[in-house]
Amino acid sequence: MDKARRIVMISGANRGIGAALARGLAQRGWGVSAGLRDVGSLAPDDNLFVHPFDALRDQEQAWVDATYARFGRIDAVIANAGIMIPGSILEVSDADLDLMLSVNVRSPVRLVRAAWPHLVASGAGRVVIVASLSGKRVKSAVSGPYAMTKHAAVALTHSIKKAGWSDGIRATALCPGFVATDMAQALTSTPLENMTQPEDIAALVGTVLDLPNTANVAELAISCAEEDSY
Repeated sequence: MDKARRIVMISGANRGIGAALARGLAQRGWGVSAGLRDVGSLAPDDNLFVHPFDALRDQEQAWVDATYARFGRIDAVIANAGIMIPGSILEVSDADLDLMLSVNVRSPVRLVRAAWPHLVASGAGRVVIVASLSGKRVKSAVSGPYAMTKHAAVALTHSIKKAGWSDGIRATALCPGFVATDMAQALTSTPLENMTQPEDIAALVGTVLDLPNTANVAELAISCAEEDSY
C-alpha cells in the first residue's frame, strides 16, 4: 500500500479523454486506478493499477475494493466511461435509451456510492462526472436522448456536492464540446486540430482537483467553438 500519494479512479482510461486524464494526473503525482473493459490495453506499473470494469456489469464495488487494497486510499473518482447512440426521441428504442442511462448515469451513481467512505476519509474527496455540453443544451434532434442522460449526469454531480459538502467532498460536472477523440471524429466533420485537445481537458481537471475545499468548481464547460451552453 502507498498512503503518501493521492489516488484517483478513472473509468475508460485507455483512450480519448480518459487516457489523457490518466497521463496528466500521473504527471501531477497522482496514483491512477484505471477501470477498463479491456485490461490488456494498458500496462500496469508502480503508478498505474489496472482492473476490469464494465459499466453494464455492476462491477463498481469490486473495482473500489481492489483499488483500496492496492493503494490504501481513494481520493478522487472520475466517471469517464460513456456512450452515445444517435437518434431522436421518435427514433431511439427503449433498449438504447436504457443503455445510455445505465452507462451515463446509473453506473456513476454506483461508483460514487462504493467509493464514498474512502472519499469521506480523505477529507478532500473529489468527484468528476464527465458529462458533455449536451448536458447543458440540446444541440440537435438526434442528440436529444443522449442529452437527456447527460443533463441527468450534471444533476447527479450537484447531488453529490450537496450530499458530501460537510464531509469535504467536492464534485464537478465536466462538460466539453467536441474533443479530438475517435468518438468526436465519428460525429462531426470538424478537423481534429480545431477541436479541444484531450490534454487541455486533463490540465483543467488537474487544476480543479487541486483546488481547496473552499473553491469548488461545480460545472466546467469547455468548447472549441463559439456557442451557447444553454
